[in-house]
Amino acid sequence: MYARLLKKPLNETKSFFLFGPRGTGKTSWLQSQLQNQNCLYFDLLESSNFNRFFANPQLLESVIPTNYDNWIVIDEVQKVPALLDEVHRLIEKYNYKFILTGSSARKLRHGGANLLAGRALTYYLHPLTAIEFGNDFDLKKVLLYGCLPGVATASEPKKVLASYVQTYLYQEIQQEGLVRNLEHFARFFESASFSQGSILNMASVARDCGVKNKLVANYFEILNDLLIGYQLPPFTRHAKRRLAAHPKFYFFDTGVFRSIRPRGPLDSEEMIDGPALETLFLQQLRAINDYYELDYKLYYWRTNDGFEVDFVAYGPNGMHAFEIKRSSVWSESDLRGLKTLGKDYPVAQRYLIYLGNKTECFKDIKIIPMTDALMNLNTILAAST
Repeated sequence: MYARLLKKPLNETKSFFLFGPRGTGKTSWLQSQLQNQNCLYFDLLESSNFNRFFANPQLLESVIPTNYDNWIVIDEVQKVPALLDEVHRLIEKYNYKFILTGSSARKLRHGGANLLAGRALTYYLHPLTAIEFGNDFDLKKVLLYGCLPGVATASEPKKVLASYVQTYLYQEIQQEGLVRNLEHFARFFESASFSQGSILNMASVARDCGVKNKLVANYFEILNDLLIGYQLPPFTRHAKRRLAAHPKFYFFDTGVFRSIRPRGPLDSEEMIDGPALETLFLQQLRAINDYYELDYKLYYWRTNDGFEVDFVAYGPNGMHAFEIKRSSVWSESDLRGLKTLGKDYPVAQRYLIYLGNKTECFKDIKIIPMTDALMNLNTILAAST
């Protein structure tokens, strides 16, 4: 198992949530971190645990030994949202320390469940980063199959991805009762993959799926809540020109996107590889931002007259703008968006990330190979403007 960058939670003395899409390695991470500790562990994916706590959440207190002072782990806590009220009570009464993992906050939030009123911190686990891969990082492979740990270590990653999509992204959604018509949702799922890296047009997706706009909006909300979809807002702070107003959409992992995206004779490689490269950079950007607690807000920037920069990280350490190119060579025309953004925001550090192998500079714009950028993303983001 790859060593993960997430370290801080177990150094805390406070209970915490650990959220992340299914398959990102939450359970494996916990087991590796707690292997020498005699912790209480309740996996709600096990029917015996689910059934007894679903029927009577108050049973939790009776299975915790008197004067217990170690971690209490409840895996996939969203399966029994009512348990959170009991967890809250036990923290107040006994000062117990809980680790609460989940692959969805939807039932917790939409059911009005108690999110412990600030008594628990929140952390996220993402697909593997280039830094975590280390010497095993293979750009071509992760662009094809993504960065889920179980896929990255599989002998047949394509089959594992297909199984992941089928058994989790469809069956799990149906079992949780999140959609009434799985056929409509499956059609939406494929249609959403054509929106990858694009400004979200709900009406267009609804027409493609043959359903109402309101239903499509609800489906996108489900993807967000399950942490398998992400909407990237436009950067509009102190705008000096008219800018795009709608978010862009991305699936959380390159491999998952490719597995969902239908392909045919009319689909060029660029139609797939361009969004895949952006997806890879974004998923790494989100992970590094969370793991190193850099507190950036992530955006894209686009003017109404067509100048665009793929990603903007804006936060306490300044402003960083990234343009992603799938070419192994670059030209000055590739810098148009970065140049225009620089005129409006001179404080921004600007980067062109491409598939070549040479690090260069054009005036104050840094040109960096994709692998080098991903391997050093923590250092790049930590640099103050």
